[in-house]
Amino acid sequence: MEVVIAVGITAFIGVILGVSFNTTIKNKEIIEGQAEHYRMLRAAMNRMTREIGAAYVSDRYDPKRYRDQYDRPTNFIGTREKLIFSTLAHQRLYADAKESDQMVVEYSVKSAPDPKAKGRNDLVRRENVLLEERMERGGVEDSLFEGAKKIEFQYWNSERKQWEDEWDTRRTERKSILPTRVKITLFSTDENGKEVKYTTQARIMLNTELPRYQ
Repeated sequence: MEVVIAVGITAFIGVILGVSFNTTIKNKEIIEGQAEHYRMLRAAMNRMTREIGAAYVSDRYDPKRYRDQYDRPTNFIGTREKLIFSTLAHQRLYADAKESDQMVVEYSVKSAPDPKAKGRNDLVRRENVLLEERMERGGVEDSLFEGAKKIEFQYWNSERKQWEDEWDTRRTERKSILPTRVKITLFSTDENGKEVKYTTQARIMLNTELPRYQ
């Protein structure tokens, strides 16, 4: 009888320890998932701020090849939900790569590029290091932030002292002017499934057109 009681107590203790270990492992996975979520969020915001801050437009192009503002290789085309622009923030990853510090970048929320992530929307970043093509073409895409709901951009008009929902340097009246600041608002869900938003701002340093050499 004593042996049976001892075995039963040992089994009971084993069950308690097993449940405790499983709970600990699950909590560890949840915490690690939350930490990765916020790490990815910070990295995405920091990268967008850096790249938008180095945005520029230039009049230094061949007017015979690029006939007007719609054709020129550098522009800043922003709407409420998408932003495409030329920037000086490119970083070369390989030695002797035939790349400069210039590139075209596009941000938007759409279906994840990863075919294994069906039904998931991501903040997608497209990068093209060749400025000879039309800005909306070419380059490679990758997910900057997984599980994004939507993204919103607003552009500060320093003359009117107000935020605007679009900014297009292809228009004649704005072909040489960039907004001084861009507000970025990213919508996602937290660990409880509740929608939350994260906001930051990028200050554009070169907010006037780089003039053509005389």
